[in-house]
Amino acid sequence: MANDKKVKAITSMEEDFAKWYTDVVLKAELVDYSSVKGCLIIRPYGYAIWENIQKIMDGMFKETGHENVYMPMFIPESLLQKEKDHVEGFAPEVAWVTHGGNEKLEERMCVRPTSETLFCDHYKNIIHSYRDLPKLYNQWCSVVRWEKTTRPFLRSREFLWQEGHTIHATAQEAEAETIKMLNVYAEFVEKYLAIPVIKGVKTEKERFAGAVNTYTIEALMHDGKALQSGTSHFFGDGFAKAFGIQFTDKDNKLATPFQTSWGVSTRLIGAIIMTHGDDNGLVLPPAIAPIQTVIVPIASHKEGVTEKATELYERLKKVCRAKIDLSDNTPGWKFAEYEMKGVPLRLEIGPRDIENNVCVAVRRDNGEKITISLDNLEQEVAKLLDSVTQGLYNKALASRDSMTNVVTDLDQMIETADTKPGFIKAMWCGDRACEETLKEKAGVSSRCMPFEQETLTDKCVCCGKPAKKMVYWGKAY
Repeated sequence: MANDKKVKAITSMEEDFAKWYTDVVLKAELVDYSSVKGCLIIRPYGYAIWENIQKIMDGMFKETGHENVYMPMFIPESLLQKEKDHVEGFAPEVAWVTHGGNEKLEERMCVRPTSETLFCDHYKNIIHSYRDLPKLYNQWCSVVRWEKTTRPFLRSREFLWQEGHTIHATAQEAEAETIKMLNVYAEFVEKYLAIPVIKGVKTEKERFAGAVNTYTIEALMHDGKALQSGTSHFFGDGFAKAFGIQFTDKDNKLATPFQTSWGVSTRLIGAIIMTHGDDNGLVLPPAIAPIQTVIVPIASHKEGVTEKATELYERLKKVCRAKIDLSDNTPGWKFAEYEMKGVPLRLEIGPRDIENNVCVAVRRDNGEKITISLDNLEQEVAKLLDSVTQGLYNKALASRDSMTNVVTDLDQMIETADTKPGFIKAMWCGDRACEETLKEKAGVSSRCMPFEQETLTDKCVCCGKPAKKMVYWGKAY
């Protein structure tokens, strides 16, 4: 028998959400802790989820004309210092290399926390004319940020991500690129991860270091905390000026280009866990599930059962990521194991099913059992997988809607933030002092000013002065 510890009960999310989360990532074999504090081992099952995310997103990037590149891991300190706001924003999280072998370096180097400065240093060597623009680049890599408090996938000192970096002849082109890539992120997260998001712009306080504007997609987790799930930044020409990047425009005059960057990370795996998971473990959207359908033979010792189950596997592996479990573990153990792993669809087949030319399909998202004909197996499985995705999205959207509250004054904000988990919609005057007051008194941060604005009242929730924007507020990871 396999080790029973993998399928024993995990902590209830209602009892202790943080412990539930840790139990799931460990028992579903997504990660393991390493000997380097704050750095994780992503195990094969967890990495397979990331590979599926990467494959889909990489295709979407290439469809929009982007090319993959790779920049060095190390950034000389003098290069990092060229953009003042940028370096100040990242200074507390930078890891420094001071020695090469036994020799002290003449100039220390940081392990990249992000790669804007490296791309700028490259751009100034390759961009000379308007004919060289735009450059639409993307990089898949790891970055290091020396976080004080870490949690698997959500915040670690080294993590995997993609960072897009583009440079354009005009501000209008760069701004359009910024919004386009935010929409790509939103489409990916909603369509393939089944997580509804709010699209909007960050306040100046929450803006990426060195950016003119930062756009974001914000998701709401099961516990009512927000998770920033992707950001897209418009840099204007600030980086280009700092690095001396110029080009000859169509009028044969020197001009300064405009830049963007945008990124998502393995934090998306944390979003999947905390949006869709339950007390039995993971619940994975089919698009990124390493195993989309698992076949479990029932009474496999009886004649013909194993053979029929294998036949189904051979058929299904041509249309989805299928697995057959022919181990000697009990069916009950297998059910619990694949529920923990979040496999979207389980097919059961036994002697009676074979007689009736059917099998039983069990949906992971809602536990529903459906009898399907073996004659239409491939088509029915495809339909069910689509139904699981839609079911997950609808459930997550209903959960978010039920945890979105509206407040109109400071007392309401404080009480709601203290007693009700979720997003809080409220009007804001645009004054940073009010934003900081809300953080201090209610414990909430501005998540975004949504593109789809509403007028809830004409007064700021904090000071009562005329309001300029409706803002989503909340507690966040």
